Amino acid sequence: MNQKARFEFTGGNLCLDFTNTVDNRPTDRRKELLTSYADLVRWGEDASVLTQKEADRLCRQANDAPGHAKTALRDALQLREASFAIFSAVAERRAAPGTSLAVLNAAVQEAAAHLRLTRANRSFTWEWIMPDNCLDSILWPVARSAAELLTSDELEHVRRCASETCAWLFLDKTKNHRRRWCEMRTCGNRDKARRYYQRTKAS
Repeated sequence: MNQKARFEFTGGNLCLDFTNTVDNRPTDRRKELLTSYADLVRWGEDASVLTQKEADRLCRQANDAPGHAKTALRDALQLREASFAIFSAVAERRAAPGTSLAVLNAAVQEAAAHLRLTRANRSFTWEWIMPDNCLDSILWPVARSAAELLTSDELEHVRRCASETCAWLFLDKTKNHRRRWCEMRTCGNRDKARRYYQRTKAS
């Protein structure tokens, strides 16, 4: 395809990148980036969850079964919002909503049914079993990623962007764990500009 990437991957973790498919989330200028099943497939390809061949196959199947594609997109958005609620709560040291955790648990159980162990040289690895008719297969690695992060030592480093208009989530991998912005060149620079304007106006 060689198309310009539409999505940004600044979360440092697959499931966090998935929650960041909404721009300006806390504002009245909220912008949904997954408006169709084709968008979901494009995200999966950009995130290296899907190969180009797999993405093309899913798009053909979605065209043949638009009702199933609509359901898969609805499930994707439900999982995304549940994940955002859970990891936002983690970042803000709040209790995760039980309803959101139930949604994630259902997705994790569905994903687990499509995993198997396979031999890789002298070791073993996980392999996805992807039937041709599963339009929601994009969500399985996302759900597994969320489960692994929630049960890892890295959970305490989940952060929410400090910008009042952003709310993107990220894994703070800096040495001192004081990262505040999803991206310095966007949210960080905008905050600097705002504070500079306020200082000059006050003076």
